Amino acid sequence: MSQPSQARRNESGGAGERFTPSAPALAPQDLERSRAVVGAITQVFGSRVVGQENLRLTLLASLAAGGHVLLESVPGLAKTTAASALASAIGGSFHRIQCTPDLMPNDIIGTQIFNYGSGTFTTQLGPVHANIVLLDEINRSSAKTQSAMLEAMQERQTSIGGEVHPLPDPFMVLATQNPIEEEGTYVLPEAQMDRFLIKEILTYPRPAEEHEILDRSTAGRLAAPKTAPQASVSLDDVRFLQDAVDRVYVDPAVKRYIVDLVFTTRGSGPRPVPHLTQSVRVGASPRGSLALMRIGQAHALIQGRDYVTPDDVRAMRYGVLRHRLVLTFDALAGGVEPETIIDAVFRAVPMP
Repeated sequence: MSQPSQARRNESGGAGERFTPSAPALAPQDLERSRAVVGAITQVFGSRVVGQENLRLTLLASLAAGGHVLLESVPGLAKTTAASALASAIGGSFHRIQCTPDLMPNDIIGTQIFNYGSGTFTTQLGPVHANIVLLDEINRSSAKTQSAMLEAMQERQTSIGGEVHPLPDPFMVLATQNPIEEEGTYVLPEAQMDRFLIKEILTYPRPAEEHEILDRSTAGRLAAPKTAPQASVSLDDVRFLQDAVDRVYVDPAVKRYIVDLVFTTRGSGPRPVPHLTQSVRVGASPRGSLALMRIGQAHALIQGRDYVTPDDVRAMRYGVLRHRLVLTFDALAGGVEPETIIDAVFRAVPMP
């Protein structure tokens, strides 16, 4: 490169200081406002959902990064509660769509209704027009309906009767799929899976957390509060948070680290993983590089920093990459987990 990276200019500094910008990327008051927004959302989330810290961090980072989330878990692990809690925390609208094989695209994006009295058509917007949309069991809807929804996710607009209707800002989709039921389902193609910023796999709560769930149930507080407390934030605050993520500094050394990681998933990179191609048929796309950087920026801001470190890139690596690796048949038959491959990739690539 024509000029040395900030990491080399600050070699005398600490591990984190080596990646700081020469001038602050965010003003102190902007960092303080970001902390307040994150704290308020966390407070509301904690009042509605017991435990699920990984889910909280995933939803927070994805909201700040302006991306969508694919959730995979067995039923009953608070996916709907978490989505509604997030919507109430930001003072936004929330719609839940239960996907079924007979669900049509117009049921999601909206349709035109003919008024016989006036002889004109009126547009009725579908449930996708909300700030937070929960697509429950997305793999139960047909390929045509999945395509309509994912187009709305990508373009942030719908087209009804030749008219374009922009989606609300902010707009975030939480799609769920059940891994234990396959009858009557339509598997999401890899190209569509790649549209999700993060894929999070939910696990069962710990014993203490499940005990807290029982305590809240007997006390009548399991679903309370239905409305957000005073600590909730406005949609303007969310838009500010997303703008702040855009301004978080990413050092050239961290960008090279991200590129090396993604290229290693493709079987190349500075230190290729031996025999990786026997387990990975297709590595992460350039959208994976963008996702790693974007989530790194969001994670750094949530931690109160205006610059990204390699630890920010590593923090949510499973969620960013697990659905972007297409495994070979031998790997699937042998029970190889994507997380194992991701760990091998991150061990192979030296940290800057």
